[in-house]
Amino acid sequence: MTDSVFLRVNGERREVHAAPGTPLLTVLRNDLGLNGPKFGCGLGECGACTVLLDGRAARSCVVRVETAAACESVVTLEGLSPDGSDPVQQAFIKAQAAQCGYCLNGMVMTVKAFLDVVPDPDEAALREALRYNLCRCGTHVEIMKAACIAAGLVKGDP
Repeated sequence: MTDSVFLRVNGERREVHAAPGTPLLTVLRNDLGLNGPKFGCGLGECGACTVLLDGRAARSCVVRVETAAACESVVTLEGLSPDGSDPVQQAFIKAQAAQCGYCLNGMVMTVKAFLDVVPDPDEAALREALRYNLCRCGTHVEIMKAACIAAGLVKGDP
């Protein structure tokens, strides 16, 4: 049995039909066609599915759609900026912080949420913020450089 659920995703009010308990990630990818959040572990452990719920980083694979419906906003990677001009996205581009790119959604969204709360962190705080996001292909150095660029700790030149 499915219910009609209303979500505000990337600034648009969207109606979806989903069974109670359906993971938000499933709705975002399968019903709304948003490919930013990725299915990684399905347990909320890796961070590939991270979205912003009312500005806070959340693992969409373990957030129920009805929980997200109670939020004022759901923002995916696609919703940060239509043209990719968000400063965090630009920092990841400048640092060339991608190899396979699978983890990048979670890394970008986590850094974005963190910097919105702590706009002037040190590198240790950034490291701690990214602690539970996994990268399996080894771009940790570039990811940290991107986070530092986004925080204004280093210049964006390679």
